[in-house]
Amino acid sequence: MALKRFGVSVEDNLLESLDRYVSENGFANRSQAIRFLIEKNVAEQKWQCGHTVAGTIIIMYNQTKKQISSKIEVIQQNYRDVILSSSQYYLNEEFCLHIATVTGMAHRLTELSDKLISIKGIKHGKLVMSRAD
Repeated sequence: MALKRFGVSVEDNLLESLDRYVSENGFANRSQAIRFLIEKNVAEQKWQCGHTVAGTIIIMYNQTKKQISSKIEVIQQNYRDVILSSSQYYLNEEFCLHIATVTGMAHRLTELSDKLISIKGIKHGKLVMSRAD
C-alpha cells in the first residue's frame, strides 16, 4: 500500500473545528483524524447495501414540544417490521432520550433513522449498526 501525500485547503473555521476534533478525541495529529473520518465515512456508505444488520437509533429531543413525540410514533408505525423495541428515558424536565432497537436490511434502517433524525426539533440523532448476517 503506497502512502500518498496531498495538500488540502480549508477555511479557517473548518480548520479550527478539525483542531478541536483532534484534541477532543486524542488524535496525534490532523492527518490521523482525517484518515479516521474518511474510513468512517467509507464504512457508513457500505451500510447503504442490502446486508442484514442490527443496531440502535438514538435521538435526543425537547419533550415539551409534544409534536415531536407524535411524529416519532407516526414514523415508527411504518417501520414496525424492523423495530424490535422502542424506549423513552426522560432525562430531566426538558429532554427525552429515545432509543429504538432495530434489525433488518441496512438500507431500510438507514431510511428509518434519516426520517427520525430529520424531524424538526431533534437535538441529536445517531444510527449505530453491526452486520448480523
